[in-house]
Amino acid sequence: MGGLLGRAALPGLLSGPRAAGPNLLARPSSGGSSWTRERTLVAVKPDGVQRRLVGDVIQRFERRGFKLVGMKMLQAPETVLAEHYHDLRRKPFYPALISYMTSGPVVAMVWEGPNVVCSSRAMIGHTNSAEAAPGTIRGDFSVHISRNIVHASDSVEGAQREIQLWFQSSELVDWAEEGHQSSTYPA
Repeated sequence: MGGLLGRAALPGLLSGPRAAGPNLLARPSSGGSSWTRERTLVAVKPDGVQRRLVGDVIQRFERRGFKLVGMKMLQAPETVLAEHYHDLRRKPFYPALISYMTSGPVVAMVWEGPNVVCSSRAMIGHTNSAEAAPGTIRGDFSVHISRNIVHASDSVEGAQREIQLWFQSSELVDWAEEGHQSSTYPA
């Protein structure tokens, strides 16, 4: 499994989700600005992985200027899904949701950037594919509300909880682009 990610990434891709430490959501930026970097969880669901849309999702976030700081592919354990979808456990569709989410691999990612939680939600579009606007991930790729390609955290607090659920702090990389100062990140 060399290729795109290389052998160094293999242990992180194969490891399952674990409890994580603090400081996964935001860290103060270097320099004079008081701006903090926000982080969010984005997960390509089994239908997105099976339809080979992972690259399309990554491309959209990279083109938007967000920075990928964590990524792994895994078969999501029911215990993690039960915690992740805790608020939906009394809904009639909950058993089908868990069954679907365990039906194939998931690609979980952590993206970083200014206002990334709100921007991510706008980029992925409405949960119901029939109401998702063209140009959004779901509007372009989703075929049904139960097969809507991707998950993104719905709030800053939710993002922090979800990142800690799916990633250990050691699985997240804090990196800067060498010799390049992006307009997305203030100096």
